[in-house]
Amino acid sequence: MAIKVTPYYDMVKLRGKIWYVYMALFWVMGTAMAQDTTSIEENLLKTFRDTPGAVDKFDFFFNRINRYNENSAYDWLDTVNVYLNSAEKTKDSAAIERYKIMQSQIYSDLGDYDKSLAIANELYGEKEKLGFNSKRILLDLMDDNYAQLQFYDKQLEVRTAKKELGIIENIAFYDIYSNLGLHRKAMNDYIMEVKKNIEDSDLYGLAEYNNNVGNYLRLDKSASVALANLKKAKGYIDVFLNDISDVKTEKEIVEGKLLKGIIEGNIGKCHVQLKQYEEAVPYLENAITTITENNGGKYSLDIIENSLDLADCHLQLENYRMAREYLNTDLNLSKTEHVLKRNRLFAAYYDRVEDFRNSTFYLKKNIRIRDSIDTNDTSLKKQQLQVVAEYDLANSRKKIDEQKLEMERARSEMQAKDERINLVFISLIFTLLGFAGLVYAYLKSIKNQRLIAEQKHIIENSLVEKDSLLKEIHHRVKNNLQMVSSLLSLQTKNTRSKAAIEALEEGKSRVKAMALIHQKLYQHDDLSVIEMQGYIESLVNSVQSVFKKGGHNINITIDAEGVELDIDRAIPFGLILNELVSNSFKYAFPEDDENGKIYIHLRKNGEQGFFEYTDNGVGLPEDTDERTNSSMGIRLMNRLVNQLQSMLNIDKTAEGVRFWFNFN
Repeated sequence: MAIKVTPYYDMVKLRGKIWYVYMALFWVMGTAMAQDTTSIEENLLKTFRDTPGAVDKFDFFFNRINRYNENSAYDWLDTVNVYLNSAEKTKDSAAIERYKIMQSQIYSDLGDYDKSLAIANELYGEKEKLGFNSKRILLDLMDDNYAQLQFYDKQLEVRTAKKELGIIENIAFYDIYSNLGLHRKAMNDYIMEVKKNIEDSDLYGLAEYNNNVGNYLRLDKSASVALANLKKAKGYIDVFLNDISDVKTEKEIVEGKLLKGIIEGNIGKCHVQLKQYEEAVPYLENAITTITENNGGKYSLDIIENSLDLADCHLQLENYRMAREYLNTDLNLSKTEHVLKRNRLFAAYYDRVEDFRNSTFYLKKNIRIRDSIDTNDTSLKKQQLQVVAEYDLANSRKKIDEQKLEMERARSEMQAKDERINLVFISLIFTLLGFAGLVYAYLKSIKNQRLIAEQKHIIENSLVEKDSLLKEIHHRVKNNLQMVSSLLSLQTKNTRSKAAIEALEEGKSRVKAMALIHQKLYQHDDLSVIEMQGYIESLVNSVQSVFKKGGHNINITIDAEGVELDIDRAIPFGLILNELVSNSFKYAFPEDDENGKIYIHLRKNGEQGFFEYTDNGVGLPEDTDERTNSSMGIRLMNRLVNQLQSMLNIDKTAEGVRFWFNFN
């Protein structure tokens, strides 16, 4: 019987045909499943309405990543608002909480980050009433919203809260550094933080990792190097999506396709940087299509950036009609950089088609936008970078301290183990000697304990006497300062000059602020520090009593709980606060506005401290800088802040006025 031997290449062809048959079958099955899914998606909003109770509606809402596929976010918002109004009428606090969280999420999905953040902050203000899941969702929302609004210091506060709750293990800084323009540092930190946690079998994680590294390189103007990482990322995500042996959920498939769209968009943007416009176009077009299909109707910055780059490509390739179509697309631009880029592309387009009037119009628009961005933006960015760097440094120090403690603990355990082993040998050899030593040590310890008890008694008596003397000194200093205040009051009654009376009253107020320091010291068990929350409240009440008419209409918030300062720093703080509160009562609210608000914030984190004072009054006059040299109050505050080795900052751009400074 003859045996037919099949050549190797025929076997390869046969296997290829079988593979194509399997792929065709899976495609048919996937199409059928997609059709079933579509029929379900069409009724998601109706299913939401039919779901009983706020708890089940809440779970349904956050478990549907494709909720906006058939019904827009505005339709969902209208529906949620109806249920929220109903819950508010019945005063169902649990339902109100859940519907407001859904409302905040929808506003974030629509790109209205301010409104989303306002709702989230209001809810998180009563966090003790929230469950863990609600806190997690709100903190994630606040994290994303602060990132979009470029409030990176607030973003780090949110991440600190997430770490304290156990939502995250470590506070990430790399994305914030990238948003602040430090893309290379962001990439290095990201590699150190993330790479060690990704397993070789995690294809999605490897794709996401290589995409982020490539994107940091692209943002750092290293497009050619970035392409290598991005193409590697595309290879991983293609294998992930095409691996039929690994059963995936619908959410995992959608997230995989969305990541693929983002990766292709980043590859296209790299080609644009390299002026390879023809190569960039198909990647950017595929990216827009893929992201649109899998983003679930949410606001997407990737679609905006890819559309603008596509317009740039068609402009460079002289496809002016296509360039104009992409430029005229309603992209709902929210970032200034995107508005500037579109105006620049419009100007270039009209210049190419020789419509110089419109070209000039868009160039002038960009000039006006750039002129409106004053140096405050740069200053604010520097401040935010400083805060982030301080957070990062503190976090690094904390990690180093934890590692040192861990090493010290391990070393102590090893030393203890060695000591136990040595002790066993020594005890076997010198049992009798050890027993004699114990007896001797016991007798000696009795004698030492007697000596220690006597010395302790003497020391305790000395400390009690010292505390009594210190309290008496502070009490007498307070009484003397009150006598000075009384003398100033008598002098005020005998003075007719209005200017002199005002000067004496200001001096009396400052003396009272110092007297209050000494009063708090002798009333406190610890004579070395002052509890600032109580001191500030007493100081504000003292100043408020002077301005009886207007002072009581002002809502004053003091946030200094748990902060303690020594007398050398407490006295400058007291005098600074005295000046600020007095000025607010005298000048900030001339109409006796009942909506007047004062906010005092004092924080001390280790060696670093931060002070902030704001009110929503009429603000400082335009010639404040000219008055600085002649104003006693401002000069006094500057000197006091200098004593604290810091510099006083004044913000006049916001409503009212804001003073702040850091201190050691």
